[in-house]
Amino acid sequence: MKKLSLCLMLALFGFAVNAQTTPIKFPAIDPSPMDAVYYPLNAVKVKKEDTSMPIIKVVYSRPMKKGREIFGVLEQFDKVWRLGANENTEISFAKSVTIGGKRIKAGTYSLFAIPNKDKWTIIVNKQTDRWGAFNYDQAKDVVRVDVPITRFEKVLEAFSMTFTEAADEANLVMAWDTTQAILPIQFKK
Repeated sequence: MKKLSLCLMLALFGFAVNAQTTPIKFPAIDPSPMDAVYYPLNAVKVKKEDTSMPIIKVVYSRPMKKGREIFGVLEQFDKVWRLGANENTEISFAKSVTIGGKRIKAGTYSLFAIPNKDKWTIIVNKQTDRWGAFNYDQAKDVVRVDVPITRFEKVLEAFSMTFTEAADEANLVMAWDTTQAILPIQFKK
């Protein structure tokens, strides 16, 4: 009986050692990596004594141009776009904000855009945790705002977002290829 117990323990030990040495296969790096941008921009890097916290957080994936024609072709005009790649882009507000004259409660929302030649319609929507814009539900829109676009000569390879500061607001700057749109977000500082 002792020999059987010893053999069983050695076998289990062998399985455990083998399981620990078998390499785990991790997925390849996503071609459109996820990123986040905060307002204020340095809010997550402050020291513990500092009480400043992010007011706005945007989590999005960053597709690459890769020589493709972006607006009007890859991202078709007059069609809802997830404003990035992979899962739809999500925006979180730590306090109430105003976008396009509409007050939006603190919380997490999705961001979509409808690109056009001279403007983008930016959409804040209640649906979150969705893949792309395939299940986009217009009935869950919180606000839609038309913002003008600007063009620049230098190509921006990766879709990018950042914030700029203005009086009583932050501007969410979105750009890709040679196109840029700015969404003003008002709140009390």
